[in-house]
Amino acid sequence: MPDPKDTDSPFSNVTLKGGRGRSYHVPQTSEDVHEWMRQRGIDEVECVVPDIVGIARGKAMPASKFSGLSPTYLPSSIFFQTITGNYIEMEDRQDFMMERDIQLVPDLSTLRAVPWANDPTMQVIHDLYDLDGNLVELAPRNVLRRVMGGFETMGWKPVVAPELEFYLTKRNTDPDYPLEPPVGRSGRQSVGRQAYSIAAVDEYDRVIEDIYDFADAQGLEIDTVIQEGGAGQLEINLIHGDPVDLADQIFVFKRLIREAAFRHDCYATFMAKPMDNEPGSAMHIHQSLVDAKTGRNVFSNEDGTASELFYEFLGGQQKYLPDAMSIFAPYVNSYRRLLAGDSAPINLEWSIDNRSVGLRIPNSGPEARRIENRLVGADTNPYLAIAASLACGLLGIMNKDKPKPQLQHHAHHMPFSLPRSVHHSLGRLEKNTQLHDLLGPDFVNVYSKIKLDESEEFNQVISPWEREHLLLTV
Repeated sequence: MPDPKDTDSPFSNVTLKGGRGRSYHVPQTSEDVHEWMRQRGIDEVECVVPDIVGIARGKAMPASKFSGLSPTYLPSSIFFQTITGNYIEMEDRQDFMMERDIQLVPDLSTLRAVPWANDPTMQVIHDLYDLDGNLVELAPRNVLRRVMGGFETMGWKPVVAPELEFYLTKRNTDPDYPLEPPVGRSGRQSVGRQAYSIAAVDEYDRVIEDIYDFADAQGLEIDTVIQEGGAGQLEINLIHGDPVDLADQIFVFKRLIREAAFRHDCYATFMAKPMDNEPGSAMHIHQSLVDAKTGRNVFSNEDGTASELFYEFLGGQQKYLPDAMSIFAPYVNSYRRLLAGDSAPINLEWSIDNRSVGLRIPNSGPEARRIENRLVGADTNPYLAIAASLACGLLGIMNKDKPKPQLQHHAHHMPFSLPRSVHHSLGRLEKNTQLHDLLGPDFVNVYSKIKLDESEEFNQVISPWEREHLLLTV
């Protein structure tokens, strides 16, 4: 496999524009695309789309077959699959029953190397249209764009910065056995509660170096890497920017990190709560709004104070984020992270420079005033999580909602005020028709059925807890 650090590698110039200070001219014609691939010795192209649960689906083809302009096709049924691969019942939908085609149209600005592939390979994220040329409402990228369109009509542009937490674990080929931390370079397993330890990061420096190298080859810019509180738990912070671009990056990063871990005989997992007695993994989302023409942060007034828009967006987050909980916590396991006494939020109080609340306002100057949504789990689909978080803020602006007074102390011992299960969360989503309008009614309907089906499937599984405590006792 070519070394992604080698400047003579075909990956040396295959980067996303702006990645690590490098850029490329996006090909515009079929001839440009073939010349672009020829210069880099590309053998294969992966045409990928994120499905509703966040899995990459698509087709791989020889580079000679990829024009960069002509669409390829997949059946619409890819949007009716659960995380286990089952199809939900949609007998009332002809597009599902007939498995009609949808068009995959490449977004050439997302050309990236696949540096772990055996042969020089590139991947391209695609947009989805029906055969009449209409955007597919169920596609997560389109859900996010739909929400952004609501801000655009008001002359604003959202800016986000995700923080992605994950665990490295020992290989685990039997799901009946609990996960364990991996063995680091010291020859010992990691221990928890070593947050921000440089030595703990160094334990896995070979995995982290490959993450850096793969990210460099793919044009992904990492802000920081830190050790989080769990054993083998790391966090990667990304540079703020356009929501679709950042969701693309998280989508690509998850695969990249898993591949880097595989190379060193361990796993990387984005489960919200992968291990007992260890903290869960989140995807915190920093959010702000800028004037589309001037780029000025509209969360701040000219005199540097917080604007009415800031408080309305914040009020919307407090009021409506629980209604979107099934998107921020999409699986049964997601709710194991949100427990009293742990580091995850259990309510949506807000406060400045206070990590115990669900809505933190980081210390910053007026130009960088932002709201950090700490509710979101690492197991979410990044497109949908960012879309839903922004949509709740937009609803706050539309309805002129006001937040509760700022909390002046820690929030961990305050009452739990979030939905506690998938079923409870779906009930909240069903009732908020304004949120349906922003995210797309068809999307909300299909998403809810997928999550309900997954939850019902889980309920058919007998857990070790039940065998341990009920088998010979009840």
